[in-house]
Amino acid sequence: MRLRRGARPATHNPPPATSGTPTVLTGATVVLPTGTVRDGRLVIDGTRITTTAPENAQVIDVTGHYVIPGFVDLHNHGGGGASFTSGSAEDILKGIHTHRLHGTTTLVASTVTGDLDFLTQRAGLLSELAEQGEIAGVHFEGPFISPCRKGAHAENLLRDPHPADVRKLIDAARGQAKMVTLATELPGGLESVRLLAEQGVIAAIGHTDATYEQTVEAIDAGATVATHLFNAMPPLGHRSPGPITALLEDDRITVELINDGTHLHPAALQLAFHHAGADRVAFITDAMDAAGFGDGRYWLGPLEVEVADGVARLVEDGTIAGSTLTLDRAFKRAVTVDGLTVEDAVTALSANPARLLGMADTIGSLEPGKFADLVLLDSAYDLKGVMRRGEWVVGPQLH
Repeated sequence: MRLRRGARPATHNPPPATSGTPTVLTGATVVLPTGTVRDGRLVIDGTRITTTAPENAQVIDVTGHYVIPGFVDLHNHGGGGASFTSGSAEDILKGIHTHRLHGTTTLVASTVTGDLDFLTQRAGLLSELAEQGEIAGVHFEGPFISPCRKGAHAENLLRDPHPADVRKLIDAARGQAKMVTLATELPGGLESVRLLAEQGVIAAIGHTDATYEQTVEAIDAGATVATHLFNAMPPLGHRSPGPITALLEDDRITVELINDGTHLHPAALQLAFHHAGADRVAFITDAMDAAGFGDGRYWLGPLEVEVADGVARLVEDGTIAGSTLTLDRAFKRAVTVDGLTVEDAVTALSANPARLLGMADTIGSLEPGKFADLVLLDSAYDLKGVMRRGEWVVGPQLH
């Protein structure tokens, strides 16, 4: 997405001079996999969480604050005025940094529908950034989606998910392809799901016009994720339950939810949590360029987008075009509006996506040996600090 006009991103306090030194955070409410610890203590040495504080460790009293794992975003198209689909490497790094300022310490870069040769070129660029550790991999959302449920994707560039074309994209990503969103009812859909499962790539059902029965068949073939559940798929009906019912009822599926107050009514979010349970929900942003940047005109692939009051819509027909969400806002809304517990919100924003990415041994929870990726929140759940790999991205703002 190329910026046409928009506000500048908000400024943040610079990291403290002690960034990278051994650190002990004391007095906080620390959310651990085993439960929440009041007046807790977290030790960081180098890039990792540890149990023993070195003698030269800096002690920071964060009493009255929460320390939670860094957020993990499975589905993100850009931010800070930069697009992961069309921006330069420098632009992409700006977008990544924008989301880090809002607590997302691990991010999968998502593309939007484009010409297949163009997408293979983008896969090469994004895979380099993944190899450098800047992103956790690549998610291809389109072009293998239904024209009936295309959302903000260019219809003339859509194509059926023939396995050879799917294979071309994942090969171009050089082992960094993490997820492909498919309308699995299209010709080649089930074969492509099986191919992705064999290659260790997540097959996600989304932008689909499938029936209940077709969705069940795709899950049996190896699909494991629902791309932004409820959005870009047939609504739930009492005679035609459609994909939503199939995706919610199957324990093999993790459902993505965009918790920005625009994509989902709170009751729909509660429905998903009630049926899937916290262990099967992953909050995502589905963010586009305007996230952390401001209202204005942008490009989503070849389509023009107007962002007004933080809501992105296609200029041509008003279709919702991704979001301007950041995960710190999704977290706060989950707890203060949706009534989720802090623990369930942490599960949905950190632990579950880390598990899906096969990275739960290094990220997604605050445990010794894992990367020191964390978010510091005040009692109102507002972000007051971000650490990634032991370095402060946003230094503690305690006063």
